[in-house]
Amino acid sequence: PPKSLKLKELPKPVPKENEVLVKIHATAVNDFDWSLVRGKPYVYRLMFGLLRPKTLVPGIELAGTVEAIGKEVTSFKAGESVYGDISGYGWGSFAEYACVNERSIVNKPAGMSFEEAAAIPHASMLAFQGLVDVGNIKKDQKILINGAGGGMGIFALQIAKHYDAEVTGVDSGNKLKMMKSIGFDHVIDYKAEDFTKNGQRYDLVLDAKTNRSMRAYARSLKPGGKYVTAGGDLTRLLQLVVSKKLGQKNLHIVGLKQNKDLTTIHELFEGGKIKPVIDGPYKLDEIPKVLQYFGEGRHKGKVIISLV
Repeated sequence: PPKSLKLKELPKPVPKENEVLVKIHATAVNDFDWSLVRGKPYVYRLMFGLLRPKTLVPGIELAGTVEAIGKEVTSFKAGESVYGDISGYGWGSFAEYACVNERSIVNKPAGMSFEEAAAIPHASMLAFQGLVDVGNIKKDQKILINGAGGGMGIFALQIAKHYDAEVTGVDSGNKLKMMKSIGFDHVIDYKAEDFTKNGQRYDLVLDAKTNRSMRAYARSLKPGGKYVTAGGDLTRLLQLVVSKKLGQKNLHIVGLKQNKDLTTIHELFEGGKIKPVIDGPYKLDEIPKVLQYFGEGRHKGKVIISLV
């Protein structure tokens, strides 16, 4: 359980030839961290470690300052502010320092705080690639986001509004007031109403939970509509894979490409079109309780840890 996590002093890491040593100012909690620490669902142990995690330090998002570079690094220099989703190369952002592959980070825009930067890369890329790259979003569509009160859902709302979409958000009742305040046209408490049974149909459904059957999701789509999932219940995800093999071409999974579209996100951020909702920031020694809080789904937006 998360309460078993311990704060421990480790040697300061030294960057390899293609790595950057980052002094971390902020990091974020993600589903990957929840799964890594608990080792559940058990199939994840094939990736994270059978009996114990392969990595000592969780964390896949960071924002900070370059302190040193490996001899082959050409993209960054000491003193620059950077951020990124490092999950394509490893873990380790729940710490004061991390050595990361230079391809896993980008320069942070000057007008973006470190806390905002830590909130952006993983969730915004899932939202952008789910809606734009996979979902092929178009102007004035009717869109539903399941798991809308978390990090990805909030970025997805803002991206969808950039396309003048009508957006419905589904989440727990304690998040609905916040969701309405940031621009959702309609909100649904999943404990009170099943959106797959209310007769509404959507051009595009973006799902962070994947907690219903593929047949149920198909009922919620207009003719020619698309269902896109960015994660959730593993059993349901496997059902989707089987359904696609059986010819269900309107069901899709986001194959995340870390940091790929951050240039576009920078433009939207600087234009005031995107702003993260931050839960926190919390302190490094609060991670055990904050991770449990995240895993229980009580958070609103992105859970941020500040180290400054």
